[in-house]
Amino acid sequence: MRVILISYSARGFALLHGVCERAGHVPVAYLHARSLRPGGPTRQGAGDVVGEIVEALPDGTDLLIPGRKSMLPHIVEGYRADLIVCYGFPWKLPSAVLRSTKLGAINVHTSMLPKYRGPIPVNWAIRNGDKDIGVSIHWMESAFDSGGILAQQAGIPLGEDVVPRLLWEEVDRYIKRLLPRALSLAVTGSPGAPQDEGAATYAGWMEPEFSRIDWSTARREIHNQVRAIRFGSSGKTGPVATVAGRRLRVLRTSLQPADGMKVMCADGPLWITDSAPVADSEA
Repeated sequence: MRVILISYSARGFALLHGVCERAGHVPVAYLHARSLRPGGPTRQGAGDVVGEIVEALPDGTDLLIPGRKSMLPHIVEGYRADLIVCYGFPWKLPSAVLRSTKLGAINVHTSMLPKYRGPIPVNWAIRNGDKDIGVSIHWMESAFDSGGILAQQAGIPLGEDVVPRLLWEEVDRYIKRLLPRALSLAVTGSPGAPQDEGAATYAGWMEPEFSRIDWSTARREIHNQVRAIRFGSSGKTGPVATVAGRRLRVLRTSLQPADGMKVMCADGPLWITDSAPVADSEA
């Protein structure tokens, strides 16, 4: 098959490219989004990411970086591809794009669908205190993450301190196992296993209030709030809280007695074990 790959980084493209080639398929183009929304502002650091993708781009493979969705169907159609393989794309692909290849498009999603459809499933799993996540590979439809499931496996643990690099390495190992199976089924036109709409949940962007701690909330909920923001920022930041009259960014907490500041939540104490003062520019 001729395939078009869609991903978030040089690492993501290399993963998909390697699996597809080993399965006997030919990647003909890469598609990457430099903004979170079509026509939106370029993401901070997007230039560096694009540079890394270009540096690793295989000979004879095109790199497409669209600014808007309207031209995507025409661009994709021109490659006469059999399949789109997507892993990490923030835009909702128009139905016309999904129809512009012979077989359609499949997507790699880091949750056990239909749980946590949407752009940030891992963050929500951490926020909700889940013990693990999984990987699902499914057909793409007009609604986010709703198509038939071609391959799926749970069991990637979410520890107390989730280290992004280690988690994504484990996710990559799952993808290497699951994607060949999904590609084989896609070639045959298998519709995959239908998702249970009644069990579907959505993992959208966190609400603005999530960046601030309310000490009248349950302590485990606050603990997971800190964990989720730390994961999403690769350990660089945390939610803002007022403690003893000072505004702090809370970087790490403990549910058990530990060295640090003890604060009272709605249902008991929580210990702040790492924090940073809020900069004057943030006040």
